[in-house]
Amino acid sequence: MATASPESLRRALFSPETVALIGASANPDKSSGRVQRYLRRHGFKGRLVLVNPERREIDGERCYGSIEEIDVPVDHAFVLVGTSRVEEAVKACVAKGAKVATILAGGFSESGQLGNDLQRRVVAAAREGGMRLLGPNSMGIVNLHAATALCANAALDVQELLPGPLGLVSQSGSVLGTMLSRGQARGIGFSKLISTGNEADLSAGEIADLLVDDPDTHAILLFLEAVRDPVHLAHMARRAQAAGKPVIAYKLGRSDAGRELATSHTGAIAGADAAADAFFREHGIARVDMIESLIELPYLMMGADLSRPRRKQVAVMTTTGGGGAMVVDQLSLRSVEALAPAPQTRECLLSLGIETAGSRLVDLTLAGTTKEHAQAALAVLLAGEESEVVIPVIGSSAQFKPELALAGVLAAAQHNARRKPIGVFLVPHADESLRILAGAGIAGFRTPETAADCVRAFLECRPPSARDAVPAVSLSSLQRILQAGGQAGSISPERASDVFRRLGIRQVASFVLRDFLMFEDLPTDLSYPLAVKVISADIQHKTEAGAVALNISGRGELELAVRKIVESALVFQPSARIDGIGLQGMEKGLAEVVLGFRRDPQIGPIVVLGAGGVLTEIYRDFATRLAPTTREEALAMIDEVKGLAPIRGYRGLPRGDLDALADAVVAMSRLALLDEPIVTEAEINPLIVKRAGEGVVAVDALVTTAEYRMDA
Repeated sequence: MATASPESLRRALFSPETVALIGASANPDKSSGRVQRYLRRHGFKGRLVLVNPERREIDGERCYGSIEEIDVPVDHAFVLVGTSRVEEAVKACVAKGAKVATILAGGFSESGQLGNDLQRRVVAAAREGGMRLLGPNSMGIVNLHAATALCANAALDVQELLPGPLGLVSQSGSVLGTMLSRGQARGIGFSKLISTGNEADLSAGEIADLLVDDPDTHAILLFLEAVRDPVHLAHMARRAQAAGKPVIAYKLGRSDAGRELATSHTGAIAGADAAADAFFREHGIARVDMIESLIELPYLMMGADLSRPRRKQVAVMTTTGGGGAMVVDQLSLRSVEALAPAPQTRECLLSLGIETAGSRLVDLTLAGTTKEHAQAALAVLLAGEESEVVIPVIGSSAQFKPELALAGVLAAAQHNARRKPIGVFLVPHADESLRILAGAGIAGFRTPETAADCVRAFLECRPPSARDAVPAVSLSSLQRILQAGGQAGSISPERASDVFRRLGIRQVASFVLRDFLMFEDLPTDLSYPLAVKVISADIQHKTEAGAVALNISGRGELELAVRKIVESALVFQPSARIDGIGLQGMEKGLAEVVLGFRRDPQIGPIVVLGAGGVLTEIYRDFATRLAPTTREEALAMIDEVKGLAPIRGYRGLPRGDLDALADAVVAMSRLALLDEPIVTEAEINPLIVKRAGEGVVAVDALVTTAEYRMDA
């Protein structure tokens, strides 16, 4: 059966005329007993249908004995029964023609195979009847502009809810209440709040996409535990950017706990969080590091021009030196520069009696902090070309005389013709000042850390990338070297080198000694010095295994080195299969980089560029992009890696062949375009970068494949 149109889904989800509470309880302490109370307390005017076979009424409202007895059309059913009864309830809701059902109960895919099987059956039953599902594990939704508090979160025990412009989509039900309460305390209101839970059917991206066309929502906030549906999320973010609505994400997963599970350096340095960063950057989603930033940043971004990249430069104006210095310090830690006023701006400030003398702070203390002085100084900074954001810092008066303290800021904001963003840091605890700022649509910051976090996230956010079509790579040209017999795992270094050679990445000249006890097969034209390494798909990090020897200068030294590295390899990994010994000419260049590809389980394929060598994982100096990438993005990646500053010409040092390096990044990223997702990880470490015009050359190659059997 066909599912509802987006408009029909939006109405049923956010503004239902008839709501059925399946398993409504008379116990106000139970989650299933709160929803009825919250709907009525916060003004729901629609029809409420209660289902409870053990009661005739709850709080004066009739109870139906079963779903089958309901005699009115149902838009939105909130299924409040226990896990074991959910499947039956969903089937009955489908039979009644309900358009949407929200499932409160847990115990589904998050609890193991049995729960996962149950979740699949529930989704299948809903889809068969054309009904959409929110959850399981969903606390519900709140539409503050339509007085629909269809939610079990205890934060709704407040007497009044404050409508506003922010739409929140949260994979955590408890965070829904957290953000609602934090926002209300500061005068920040929401348009809609949605708890998505397991996202068995409706995903965060699909629900957020409904907010793009919602006239009450001016910024879309995401609290994510994982990126479960990147396709819908990317589509939503691009539509939101076109509509002028910022999308801001707080995502869990900054931890490094899973790095030891990675096969390659690439997997170790660029795990799920780096992949998520690349995803957000690609699609114009601003990512914050602090939970409070999620409600502070929107007011900095709403109304700003989101269609262009921005410099990481700001102006800071203060009435307290210490408070201003805190902001400058925190900004600097996030690579955002608080600039001293440019000459023309400084002259305008001098005419107001404000001396800056090259300082990064525009301090009003000596010139006076009256409304007129503050307004005039802020107007000058807003007109200046050197900054992207202006941050007024206000001291103790914000706590005791909020209207007076903020008067200059409010007046200047009203005449902000360039619409340059303003964000105000209040040094004292000043709730009333925060409420005044929110009411005026101006960002207010409680701490210097969140001020800097918000400004950084805004300035780093770019418009969604525009991609040119990249031709697919034919799997048939690589199939023999990528897979044989359907075995998953690392292919031989020889075949891995062949993969990269076919992608257009030059490989170091090498010779393989198959019988490492017999040296008669050595070529007569072998050129010393040599790099010598064990060839084994079972040993990924050869240096760690002692399976590499460098600068071998002659035949006798070579024989000793071979015996030593084979012995070390077998001590390190006794079961390793040694396929031979690789002999390579020693390559010299200006820098070593690691260039990698991996298929992230949430985000999809990414490409990684970092400072190479044996210390790659320690320094974690790398740049990440979604794959395939463009040459422009590849050059931007090179600029991001701090360790590559010398080959960018730092302090007159010779420049490396950055064009060839960018070409190699693009070539590696094209593994994402294979007909089948056979390559799970690939890496060159090191890739030697030579002088400008001399190219790059790969020294060591790793390719890991998934199981894949070719058709006969």
